[in-house]
Amino acid sequence: MPTITDEFMRQSQATGRGYAIVLLRKGPAYDPPRTDSIIWEHGRRNYALRAAGLLPIVCPIRDGSEWAGVGVFNAPTDATEQIMQGDPAVQAQVLTFEVHTGFSFPGDALPA
Repeated sequence: MPTITDEFMRQSQATGRGYAIVLLRKGPAYDPPRTDSIIWEHGRRNYALRAAGLLPIVCPIRDGSEWAGVGVFNAPTDATEQIMQGDPAVQAQVLTFEVHTGFSFPGDALPA
């Protein structure tokens, strides 16, 4: 690993900004394969949010745990809360969510 100096950290921190982090859990109505079509529409909505620049990071969790996914929204937490209330999987109680304020660096991305 490279050596990171205090000065590098200070400069980097100055470029950061807030993002809304969404944590998704499987909800009380989660029941595959019965709810697969609702999850499919949830995914379609995520693609639309991504295309609109609102959801640059979408990360489904597929480890069999209670967790269903993590999303990083390019929006304030209150706006993200409203966006998530309109999600078909949330409305059907297939998924539940929490919104948290996070901090990251513009331009960061997942490796190819």
